[in-house]
Amino acid sequence: MTAPTDPPPPLRALALVCTLTPSPAESSSALMAEQVLGALAPHGVTGELVRVVDHDVRPGVQLDMGAGDAWPTIRAKLMDADILVFATPTWMGQHSSVAQRVLERLDAELAETDDEGRLQTFGKVAVAAVVGNEDGAHHISGILFQGLNDVGFTLAANAVTYWNDEAQSSARDYKDLPEQPDGVAATMATVAANAAHLARLLTSSGYPPA
Repeated sequence: MTAPTDPPPPLRALALVCTLTPSPAESSSALMAEQVLGALAPHGVTGELVRVVDHDVRPGVQLDMGAGDAWPTIRAKLMDADILVFATPTWMGQHSSVAQRVLERLDAELAETDDEGRLQTFGKVAVAAVVGNEDGAHHISGILFQGLNDVGFTLAANAVTYWNDEAQSSARDYKDLPEQPDGVAATMATVAANAAHLARLLTSSGYPPA
C-alpha cells in the first residue's frame, strides 16, 4: 500500500506585463500573462499580475532611482515570488521599451548577493510570454532568456509561450481571437508544468555557495 504523500508546498508567481497600453484598456500581453498564471494554478502556484506601464518605473540600473520610483515596490513582489512570468508585446520585431526598462532595472541584481555569495535571484524560475501580430518571438525570447539568466534566473525546458499572427495578415490582436489556439494552450501547459516543477526543485535544493 502506497503511503500518503504531503501536498507540494505552495509557490508564488509574479507576472510582469510589459505592454505599452495602460490600464484599464485591454492588452494582449496581459491576457496571455493571465492565461499563464491560470495554467500555473493547477500546479499549486498562486499569482499576481503587474502591468508595469501603470507604474512610474524610472530609467536606470539601480535598485532605487529616488523619490517616486515604483521599481522598489515591484521588486519586493519579485523577491517574494518563485516564478517570474515576463510578458511583452512585439513591436517592429522587438520587445517593448517597457520590457527593456525592466531588464535594465534587473541589472542591479548583479550587486545583490546573500552571505554565501549567491545572487538573490538564484532559485527563481523565469518564463517568457511573447505576443504580436508580426514575427519576432524567437528573437525576443532569446534576448529575454540571456538577460534574465545573466541576472540569476533559471530557465525551465520550453520556457516560452508565444503567438504571432499569419504573415502579411490583417494584423489581428491575440485578445481579439475567438478562442485560444490549441497550440498556444498546449505549449502554455508545458511551460507551466516545467516551471512549477523546476521551482519546487530549487526551493527544496538551492544552488551551492558561490
